[in-house]
Amino acid sequence: MDLQKIKTLLDFVGRSRVSELTVSDAGTTVVIRKSSPVAVAGSEPHAEESQVFAPPELNDEVQEPDVRIVRAATMGVLHQAQSPGAAPLIALGDRVEPGQALCIIEAMKVFTTINAPIGGTVKRIFFEDGQEVGFGDPLVEIC
Repeated sequence: MDLQKIKTLLDFVGRSRVSELTVSDAGTTVVIRKSSPVAVAGSEPHAEESQVFAPPELNDEVQEPDVRIVRAATMGVLHQAQSPGAAPLIALGDRVEPGQALCIIEAMKVFTTINAPIGGTVKRIFFEDGQEVGFGDPLVEIC
């Protein structure tokens, strides 16, 4: 892996909310980890930090406790299938199991699989194949 590619990856991680990125190329593996800011005792966390651990919500309305919105873990172009021309990973009404692949987000030729955090039925799909998504955008509603 050449130095310019590593610099590009470092820049990508620095500008995004990705906390860790692992890339392998030609027998070389690079792991880039973004350190989190150290919290001072007695200080309150920033709003962004607390949102990462908050239960996902589509908006301010109260949702049923057994409904979960799966959100984008990174920004990039969303793919419904594992490869061009393949069947979509999920469809409305499908039953999904915890850990099952829901979609794939591509950013700078790095592919991130978004997996179901819980089992249930796909109630809504908020994206289309090839659509650009941002960090935290709603992708799938599972109930």
